[in-house]
Amino acid sequence: MTTPIRPQDLSLPPDGAMRFDAAMVSDPGSALFDPASYELNAVSVEQGGRQAAWFVQGKFGRGVLRHYRRGGLIARLSRNSYIWTGASSTRSFAEFELLGFMHAEGLPVPRPLAAAYWRKGLAYRAAILVERIDGVKPLAVQWPSSDAAAVAAAIFAMHEIGVWHADLNAYNILLDVQGKAWLIDFDKGRRQRLHRKLRQDNLQRLRRSLLKVAGPQALPWWDELDRIYWRLAADQGHV
Repeated sequence: MTTPIRPQDLSLPPDGAMRFDAAMVSDPGSALFDPASYELNAVSVEQGGRQAAWFVQGKFGRGVLRHYRRGGLIARLSRNSYIWTGASSTRSFAEFELLGFMHAEGLPVPRPLAAAYWRKGLAYRAAILVERIDGVKPLAVQWPSSDAAAVAAAIFAMHEIGVWHADLNAYNILLDVQGKAWLIDFDKGRRQRLHRKLRQDNLQRLRRSLLKVAGPQALPWWDELDRIYWRLAADQGHV
């Protein structure tokens, strides 16, 4: 049985804070978020992460450390700074809370271990540490041998508890050796009532991503996922 998450907060000098799972993290502090720390044995994640994600290891077990980075044109102005609007609104704390909720609901997501922010005036930087899921490969490379039903069920379960994924792409769905689908990277995700259009938007984002990495040959696989998803939705009375 999974140990319940026990969130606690800790101040980080000079003007920061962290939230951590006291059931998993026994030595909270800034070192948890520093890939240069020898204690973490950090190895850069090769796929995704915008060159700001690392596989790490410590007393908490095996994890993935991610520093928040901007993408697109706005990254030319600032790659890692965000406007301060309060601790609970920081990207890291918001994702920690969302993952904690989903994990408690039994969804296939990584357990959140710790999240932090460092404030400077009206801006802040942030990082998050989550449990590593071993033996997984992204849907982007695993789709030909993956079960469309398993992926559809994971996405449907996420939607059913009222969670919208801001970037549901072929690299944010992982398949383990048993064929189970895992959902990752809930930065900017949110809880809300998901009507049909929001569900379709999430699915279409995944479709575009899959076609971008795999081409038209992935269309039959995608069509099967889409059919299964909406069959599940119909079974639950969703129009």
